[in-house]
Amino acid sequence: MLKLLLLFTLLPLLEIWILIELGSMIGSGPTILLIASTGFIGVLLARSQGFAVLYKMQRDMEAGLVPAEQFFDGACILVGGALLLTPGLLTDLVGFSLLLPFTRSLYKSAAQKYFSRRQQEGNLHIWWK
Repeated sequence: MLKLLLLFTLLPLLEIWILIELGSMIGSGPTILLIASTGFIGVLLARSQGFAVLYKMQRDMEAGLVPAEQFFDGACILVGGALLLTPGLLTDLVGFSLLLPFTRSLYKSAAQKYFSRRQQEGNLHIWWK
């Protein structure tokens, strides 16, 4: 709970501070253009990556495979796209890293290690309704 509180209070303050500092260095116009262009490029990238993941999911399901990796990729693309629509440079960096296949695979590897460790410790509980 405390982590979420800090995330939703400190991160926006840090983003605002970075934008103010950047605006004082390069001007307000270029700063606004930078934020708008990252959002526009992010939407295009999220769209193309989303279609690529949907194609892979369809191909796997036709082959009788469960597209588990593609579900994770889809979630990363969704979160990355949302972060790119949020004004701020830190959220843009994380958003782009979630959209790019190379860096997304690093997140995937870290998530697999995390969940594997939680399972081995007996701290992974999944509830189905």
